[in-house]
Amino acid sequence: MSRDSELIVWSNTFACGIKLIDNQHRHLVDLVNNMFNHVTGNEDDERIYLKYILQEAVRYIKIHFATEEKIMLATNFSGYTEHKEAHQNFIYNVANNIKNLVSGKRLTLFSFSKYLKNWILTHIGVMDKQYFDYVRRIATRKANGKLSVSSDDLQ
Repeated sequence: MSRDSELIVWSNTFACGIKLIDNQHRHLVDLVNNMFNHVTGNEDDERIYLKYILQEAVRYIKIHFATEEKIMLATNFSGYTEHKEAHQNFIYNVANNIKNLVSGKRLTLFSFSKYLKNWILTHIGVMDKQYFDYVRRIATRKANGKLSVSSDDLQ
C-alpha cells in the first residue's frame, strides 16, 4: 500500500459551515487516513500503533462530540437526544474494541480504519446533516455576510 493513501477524501459536501465543526471533522478524517496509512500487514507493529491511536481517537472524539452536543443544546435542536445516543453508542463500540484489543482478541488496524470510515461518513452525511440544516434555518446572516446564531434567533 502506498503511503499517504486516503481512505476518506475530504469534500465540501461534509462541510456544515460551522468552522469549528468543519475543522474537527477534517481532523477526524485525517486521523482515519493516518490510521489507514499505518496498515502494514505486520500484526505486531500495527497492534502497537493501534493501542496508541485508539487512545488519541477516543480523546479527540469526546472533545468533538461535546462540541456538537453543546451547539445542539444551545440552539434547542429537537434531535439532540437521538444524536447524543448515537454518540454514546459509538463510544461504547470503540471502548469494546479497546477492551478486546487489551484482552488479546484480534483487532486489525485495517478493519478498525474501515469501521471508523463507515461511521464517520454515515454520521456526518446523515445525522450531522440534520442539525447542520437546522442551524442554517435558524441562523441569520450578519452584516459581515456570515451566518451565526444569536439569542434572538432562538426565540
